Amino acid sequence: MSAEWDRLLTVLNLTPGSADSAGTSVTLTGDNLELAYHRLFGGQILAQFVAAALHACPGKSVKSLHSVFVKEGLIDSPVTYTVFVRHEGRSFATAQIDASQGERLIATATASLHVPEQSPDIQHVDAVPTLPDETFARSIDLLPWEARSADDLDDATAGPPTYELWMKTPHTPADRGECIAAYATDLTLIGTALRPVDNYDQRGNGTAFLSAVTTHTLWFHRPVRTDQWLLLRQHSPILAAGRCFGRGDLLSADGRLLASFAQEAMVRGLV
Repeated sequence: MSAEWDRLLTVLNLTPGSADSAGTSVTLTGDNLELAYHRLFGGQILAQFVAAALHACPGKSVKSLHSVFVKEGLIDSPVTYTVFVRHEGRSFATAQIDASQGERLIATATASLHVPEQSPDIQHVDAVPTLPDETFARSIDLLPWEARSADDLDDATAGPPTYELWMKTPHTPADRGECIAAYATDLTLIGTALRPVDNYDQRGNGTAFLSAVTTHTLWFHRPVRTDQWLLLRQHSPILAAGRCFGRGDLLSADGRLLASFAQEAMVRGLV
């Protein structure tokens, strides 16, 4: 796990390239995770989108990221991120980010950034359950860190379209918490949507059915540290017309709402 975790942190270190003379755009390059299949993991792209936005607008934090996946990315070619800073003021900034491999646009995102301000701190969310003990440990592909859950998305028995996953990473640099959180939110929403469909689970992608994320949106409400126990609480209200939709929250162990997210994906081949 240590080598996989170290590699994930490495691919978040984007290499700066050229910048335009007006200072409104910058190009960065990101390496890829080595995976057993040829397609890039969307969570990697989301994490690198956040890293690119932070690089282009230093001194601000990402408050929202809306991403559209245009074409599948391939692991044998680095990803070029071109960041266009559309607006930057003292408090807010907006950046458009294109992710390309050669001439192929594979994803695009709009990031909104903000300098956090003093304000009332009020939330209304359901209470967080007790952290499950070690007997509920889960090994989940592409998550190189500790995870626990009372449910198993690899179980093909039909169940409710909800899922709660506890996660805790090794020590994370302070400026990488939101990147890692973005990465984590991409992995289990399709599996959550499939839970009511008997005899299907997330392992069947590419064999029993075909799925691919089309859009993914994140909102960061508070700073995120992933090297303490966090809860991903998610549900899917609809699976229809060859698409599924899911949404979720990222909460601290003491119940503080840190981030929210939503995702739409194509799902074909279910019977």
